[in-house]
Amino acid sequence: MKNNPQLPELVKALLDPEAYPEPPHRIELAQTQMSFVFITGDYVYKVKKPVDLGFLDYTTLDKRRFYCQREIELNRRLCPDIYLAVLPITRQKDCISVDGQGKTIEYAVKMRRLPQEAMMNVLLADNKVSPDMLTGVAEKLAEFHQRAETSDAISAFGEIATITINTEENFTQTEKYVGNIISRENYQYIMAYTRRFIEDNTPLFRRRIADGRIKDCHGDLHAAHICFYNGICIYDCIEFNDRFRYCDVAAEAAFLAMDLDHYGRADLSRHFVDAYVASSRDKELMTLLNFYKCYRAYVRGKVGCFKFDDPYISPEERAEVLTTARSYFELAASYMEGN
Repeated sequence: MKNNPQLPELVKALLDPEAYPEPPHRIELAQTQMSFVFITGDYVYKVKKPVDLGFLDYTTLDKRRFYCQREIELNRRLCPDIYLAVLPITRQKDCISVDGQGKTIEYAVKMRRLPQEAMMNVLLADNKVSPDMLTGVAEKLAEFHQRAETSDAISAFGEIATITINTEENFTQTEKYVGNIISRENYQYIMAYTRRFIEDNTPLFRRRIADGRIKDCHGDLHAAHICFYNGICIYDCIEFNDRFRYCDVAAEAAFLAMDLDHYGRADLSRHFVDAYVASSRDKELMTLLNFYKCYRAYVRGKVGCFKFDDPYISPEERAEVLTTARSYFELAASYMEGN
């Protein structure tokens, strides 16, 4: 891979195969808003960017090490064989290497490489996801939710005040994109709908807390984070902010259902929700489904807004991000029809 002159020195160094314990034949670099991801032969190395985005803070080496360790611990709940270790990235004279000699200048999460062709988003694009596969995901998720940690502190994240903080944060953080990535009409429409739904359903939200439905969840359950490999691997949960994981299990199930809608597979979305309700016996989820679908679609649009501002992505990727973000905001608005 050719070095991009805009990339940091560390990233350029990790594009050299000799920087790795098992020098790969080829290295691919992928990026998220929060991380640089180095894809090698059998492994993936994720390095967190030294950024403060408000909802996460990776600005010090100690914080990045801490969140690397949290990433390993939390993701082993649903994908135990994939997350291997946190490794130091070291510098000795002019040589930067993974798990090498010298001073530690950064940390990386080392993972086994999952087969791209087995990812749900790839399979969806090829029309290779069956209802039975979604039943398996629903059952795995329901079982995970049943045993997921809860407590008074976690349950507090189901309180009306906390839900309102999360939804209002969406609107505050996307205000500057109104008229460009999200239309003013949809922005105001979604904001009014969200506030009204919370007010009208306050007793239901409180009952969810009493019934123990607020759990330490995955937090980022969309199709690209599900791999049909050695069973079902659900990976890349949110480690950087507990309040994004601490949520109603209905919000988590709605996330994947929304993403299936985004792929144009409303049929699979309905099948997944039905299978999840049958496995979890959580019939109240249906009342909350469109509210949380709208919320999750808006969050995906918001993430796209943030990535649109990333200085390290190419113009082509920025254009793609723009199109995707707009589509998620349109999808969010669609869930309010008839409400």
